[in-house]
Amino acid sequence: MIRLGLLLLPGCVALCAGARRCTPTLRVALRPPRVRALACAPVQPAGERAHAQAPARAPHPATLPLDELLRDVQVERTRRSGPGGQHRNKVESAVVVLHVPSGVRAEASERRSQHDNRDVAIGRLRLRLALDVRIAPPDPDAPPSALWRARRTAAGKLVVSEKHPDFPALVAEALDAIGARAHDVRGAAEALGVSTSQLVKLLAAAQPALQRVNEARARTGLPPLKAN
Repeated sequence: MIRLGLLLLPGCVALCAGARRCTPTLRVALRPPRVRALACAPVQPAGERAHAQAPARAPHPATLPLDELLRDVQVERTRRSGPGGQHRNKVESAVVVLHVPSGVRAEASERRSQHDNRDVAIGRLRLRLALDVRIAPPDPDAPPSALWRARRTAAGKLVVSEKHPDFPALVAEALDAIGARAHDVRGAAEALGVSTSQLVKLLAAAQPALQRVNEARARTGLPPLKAN
């Protein structure tokens, strides 16, 4: 469901009130060009909270397998002008992809193959989803994902290229962890098991992620982060 304007947290909690179990719900509020998503935390009777298991983290759309992601994506084939002249425009069609729940879109037109353009557009869409969609983890102290742990060395270093398919998912998890801690990057880095410099390096590689984090930190009076 897409709603324009502000997302009211009390309304989100009310959906889960009185239920013994509630699956975390992805809610998206559109305020172009930013898109924010919140996972609704389950509400349980007070007598059962001590024995309740931590709710599962709602999957971020940037981390979904391709077939699951495409269920929420509209694909449009069109033409774009650009380098290559008349010959390029005759043989190549652009692909525009729209993630319907969030309104985030991406496109590609630089390849001659329409299939290749779709793959490039999907990769760009994943990164934009990582940047624009936030999911509040039900438990901020929960351990990082299996993917994050697999990409983290014993020395706390992240090993991933910005061109790797795993990159958008790691950026999404990092930004969600930072947002859940009021933009305390040091606290997020400790929770993710990496150094602050490693986390800042990841954000710097995913511009404009670092810029957005710094803008949010400035609004709360925190100093800006600097990439090494």
